[in-house]
Amino acid sequence: MKDVMLLSGAGQIGMAIARRMGYGMKIVIGDKKTEHAEAVSRMMNEAGFDTEAVEMDLSSRESIQSMIAEGQKYGPVTMLVNAAGVSPSQAPVEAILKVDLYGTAVLLEEVGKVIAPGGVGVTISSQSGHRMPALTPEEDEQLACTPPEELLKLSILQLENIRDTLHAYQLAKRCNEKRVMAESVKWGKKGARINSISPGIIVTPLALDEFNGPRGDFYRNMFAKCPAGRPGTADEVANVAELLMSRKGAFITGADFLIDGGATASYFYGPLKPEA
Repeated sequence: MKDVMLLSGAGQIGMAIARRMGYGMKIVIGDKKTEHAEAVSRMMNEAGFDTEAVEMDLSSRESIQSMIAEGQKYGPVTMLVNAAGVSPSQAPVEAILKVDLYGTAVLLEEVGKVIAPGGVGVTISSQSGHRMPALTPEEDEQLACTPPEELLKLSILQLENIRDTLHAYQLAKRCNEKRVMAESVKWGKKGARINSISPGIIVTPLALDEFNGPRGDFYRNMFAKCPAGRPGTADEVANVAELLMSRKGAFITGADFLIDGGATASYFYGPLKPEA
């Protein structure tokens, strides 16, 4: 038997965190595209890790439960890394809400039922959740506490109230942050912790697609005018995850960490301000 890490989403950020934190563990890697999970699994196994690839669709509770059950075959689930999701340029509004918003809520709930004492999780949110104007306290509480199966019925998430895919993504990521806060209370009863990380522009194959896509100029302008003057790397996100998931982060739970090179600061108070 080994301690088990569940890695949802076989991308660069998830792999960087898994490599940082998953040595000596059994790592179950789930992705909607099995070939992506298998590629990351092969790469990590060749570097000395012990991983298993499975198909996992974040928009399906049954699929999430199946991945958790696979992990439990090897031992207690002590770590969750959720780096799965779709971007505003990749998917329609309905898919963004079903995967990034509903799916993350279900994953946090289901893993919270089985997480071992002393266990810890991180979910990858986004700087986008910090860009949207504040919601009302009632709306925040709805996003935090509504049972997952009723989330998509909320008034705030109806299609007529969502401007475009970016707005849907912002709502999903705001929901992720609020959900982590509410779930941290439940996880805490089991002696476990859960936090979120909100990256800015991180260089990954997905980001390179965005740089070369219709919104490419927007993204290049964002990192050129942020205080750091550059995009980030997956390993810099893993630096934050390492703090949150290690004993050094033992007093941190229910929190969100913005790691965006100052882009959000520049958006509100600098050259990225919309009217500028």
